[in-house]
Amino acid sequence: MKILCQIGVIFSICWISEIIESLLPFPFPASVISMVLLLILLLTNVLKLEHIREKADFLLANMAFFFLPALVGVMEYRDALQQYLVPLLVICVVSTLLTFAATALSIRAVLYLMERRKKHV
Repeated sequence: MKILCQIGVIFSICWISEIIESLLPFPFPASVISMVLLLILLLTNVLKLEHIREKADFLLANMAFFFLPALVGVMEYRDALQQYLVPLLVICVVSTLLTFAATALSIRAVLYLMERRKKHV
């Protein structure tokens, strides 16, 4: 029964985010709205982590399964993708390197600020 309640909580948040998405005057993904709504509920202690922990752990453990439909969809357009294979690979490599660099610089900046704050306290 506990897992059914957890599924109900998660699906309720998803359903509310779908409603919010339909009310917005601009396109915005309901999945992002769901994550923001869940974060707000958790930070305000309206929703406790224990209310969703088991189901969230299950979904995270099986996340790869949820990417299969997207992979099958991409495989349907294999001919079109082959035409743009080199530009796509370049974009993937460059964006990955930029993400790594931005993450490393962000971590260094945060560590620097934390050290600086320790010295002033």
